[in-house]
Amino acid sequence: MVAELTAPGRASTPAPLRTEFPFVLPRGYVDDGGAVHREGIMRLATARDEILPQRDPRVRENEAYLTVILLSRVITRLGTLAQVNPAIVEGMFASDLAFLQDLYRRINQEGTAQASVTCPSCHHEFTVELGGGGPGGS
Repeated sequence: MVAELTAPGRASTPAPLRTEFPFVLPRGYVDDGGAVHREGIMRLATARDEILPQRDPRVRENEAYLTVILLSRVITRLGTLAQVNPAIVEGMFASDLAFLQDLYRRINQEGTAQASVTCPSCHHEFTVELGGGGPGGS
């Protein structure tokens, strides 16, 4: 007899692993042509995503640069940009950078990009997607 191991409180049939999370930036990245890019996708980070930037000389010179490289690796789409690189992350508004850092932490450390909230008017409890489910959501 083979025993099936599951986490406490979880069914024996796991839900499919969600690896990509859509988001909408609070302000948006403004490219050289003046276009604003707000909607994007962040994927789960791998061990390689967290290890390789440690070798980068920019990170050795300034530890804060780790965030820039890490986010540029896990953001797979931002608006109509062909790719997201460290220069794009450097050019983001501070509020968008903070939003992305929080989203990264939530999906990679806590395992969710959702939060339970309560309506202040009717006291109804519900769950919201923190990454934003559509334009204007965040």
